[in-house]
Amino acid sequence: MTIDPPALATAAALIRQQDLSSRELTEACLTRIDELDEVLRAFITVEASSARQQADAADDLIRRGRFNGPLHGLPVAIKDNLSVANRVTTRGSALFRDHVADDNAGVVDRLAAQGSVHLGTTNLHEFALGVTTENPHFGICRNPWNHDRTPGGSSGGSAVAVATGMALGAIGSDTSGSIRIPAAACGVVGLKPTYGRVSTYGCYPEAWSLDHVGVLTRTVEDAAILFDAVSGHDPRVASSLDLAPSRTVSDLDSERPLRIGIEESFFFADVDPGVESVVREMLQSLADAGAQVQAVSVPSLSDAIYALTVIDTAETTAFHDEQLRHHGNEYGPDTRLLVECGAIPSAVDYLHAQQIRSQVRDDFRRAFSQVDVIASPTLPIQTPRVGEPVIQVEGRERDRDGELMRLVGPANLAGIPAVSVPCGLLHEMPVGMQFMGPALGEAAVLRAAAAVESRYRLPGVPR
Repeated sequence: MTIDPPALATAAALIRQQDLSSRELTEACLTRIDELDEVLRAFITVEASSARQQADAADDLIRRGRFNGPLHGLPVAIKDNLSVANRVTTRGSALFRDHVADDNAGVVDRLAAQGSVHLGTTNLHEFALGVTTENPHFGICRNPWNHDRTPGGSSGGSAVAVATGMALGAIGSDTSGSIRIPAAACGVVGLKPTYGRVSTYGCYPEAWSLDHVGVLTRTVEDAAILFDAVSGHDPRVASSLDLAPSRTVSDLDSERPLRIGIEESFFFADVDPGVESVVREMLQSLADAGAQVQAVSVPSLSDAIYALTVIDTAETTAFHDEQLRHHGNEYGPDTRLLVECGAIPSAVDYLHAQQIRSQVRDDFRRAFSQVDVIASPTLPIQTPRVGEPVIQVEGRERDRDGELMRLVGPANLAGIPAVSVPCGLLHEMPVGMQFMGPALGEAAVLRAAAAVESRYRLPGVPR
């Protein structure tokens, strides 16, 4: 039987009731991969044989009355910078083309404990150091809504896999927007949790004080389910918060009025008029439904991108320094240039950036004493074309990469949760809306995203 893969929450109920088998669902995803991935290049490695074995084992447990949780038997994809034991983990680089991981990433362990099916590893910008997933080693990943457009990055493959039904959910990483950028570009839900809420053990580092692991799904409920499944303390990681797994699913139906903050001077400055119009229309719809929308101020945001850039590039270069000196010729040209640029900031620059970071956190904290979430466009521009490093907005040239990171980066700097949810279409391409919340405020941002989703759903799944 060939089926269109349903939403994760729907599939979980069908499997538990034995109205759908994990094997049928896994075959449906593998069929979709066979149909689409030669063009879209969402996957680096597809583990078809082991996925079928895991699906059969999940079905056998169900028949014997055992159920491991809401992910039992559900096919999930993993970004290829997260280790999977005894499997090749390339990190998107030719340097690690044949690298076999010794153990699982923390998030992979949690998925396995829930009984999910590992479909394979998804394409990414090399070493997660970019925002387009134009990978010179494993192929250019393309947007399923328009193959001439970028899917965003660095978790582009994960977003494409979810958008097209090649996977029911996917794991990504987010250092400067790498989950939310492709979520917005591909029309899916992407959640970056609070720093330390999901283990980064086994995630190849980009910038250790900015790296987050999060989830991409087709619906907000699915994002809550997947996040709840992978969150929790990991004693192997010093930055891991000593907290039990989250329980955000139960908060999605809360009837408490949302208090939504708008920071005009940063998050709505120099935004493409079409994108701004779609987002403001949704904000008005939320207000008409009872949400309280009010202005807030986060003054230090004017320096946030400078601070983020210094910290990100300096930490990246520190991590890659020795490897670059010995294997620099094996890096893609754009990745090598970025890593080399990280040597430019001085120690004084880095410490100054950390001072700005502290101020940004304080300013966000004060803003969140007045509101539950802060809303913005996820991306200030329309989805760029593949291979288009300079774009035109309102007759002015802008750097594509800087623009794609501009509105999503502050949440990484502050370590606060943020989600992107589709809120409309512009020129037949999805537009994403971002909600940021206070530390450990995942329930609030997901509830706000659910309110958007209740008013707008993208038409169909791209094929």
